[in-house]
Amino acid sequence: MAKSPAPSRASPTLTFETLLAQRVNGPVCGVDEAGRGPWAGPVSAGAVILNPDDLPPGIDDSKALTEKRRDELAIQIKSRAVAWGVGFASVEEIDELNILKATGLAMCRAIEQLAVTPVAALVDGNYRFALPCEVQTVVKGDSLSLSIAAASILAKTARDRLMIELDDRHPGYGFARHKGYNAPIHQAALHSLGPCPAHRRTWAPIRALLAQD
Repeated sequence: MAKSPAPSRASPTLTFETLLAQRVNGPVCGVDEAGRGPWAGPVSAGAVILNPDDLPPGIDDSKALTEKRRDELAIQIKSRAVAWGVGFASVEEIDELNILKATGLAMCRAIEQLAVTPVAALVDGNYRFALPCEVQTVVKGDSLSLSIAAASILAKTARDRLMIELDDRHPGYGFARHKGYNAPIHQAALHSLGPCPAHRRTWAPIRALLAQD
C-alpha cells in the first residue's frame, strides 16, 4: 500500500501582526536573531515592519530557504517593507554579557535602525527580551509570522556576509563555509591553528583550547 504524502507545512501569515496591531493601535515589527549557537562570530538580529499591501512572495523561515533565495528575498524585503533594521552584538559583547543578553542587545539595535518606531514587536521563541517596545513572543514564530520570517532572513543574510568577511580576515578556519558553527573542518582548524579573535572565548570548546595553551 502506497504511503500518503506528508502534509505540507503551512506558510507564515500576517495573523499575529494584524491582531497585535489592532490591540496596540500602532506599527508592529517582527524580530528574529541568527548566530546564537556558533563558536565564532557575532550574533545578529533583524527587525521588519512589512507593508501588507506590498509583500514579497515566498517569505518563509530563513532555515527553509536556499542561500540564493534568502539573498533574493533580503533585497525585496528591504525595498518593499515599511521599515527594516539589522543589529549585531560583537564577540566581545557576547563574552562579556553572555549570549542571551547579547542577543537582546542585537535586537534592540535592529529596532533602533527602523525608520518607523514600532509600538510592539513579535519575537521568535519564548524568551521575552527587554526591548524598547511591547513584546509578544511566538514559539516557532519564523514559520508562523511573516514579519518574524522576514526578520530571520535579514538577520541570517547579514551575518553570513560578515562571516565571509571574517574568513578573509582570519583564513584557515572555513568561516565562509560553516559560518562559525561546529563542523569537522572548524574543529580541525582550531586544533591546528588555535582560536583567533573571532572566536567566542567563553564557549566551552574554545575555553578548553585556551586552557591548554
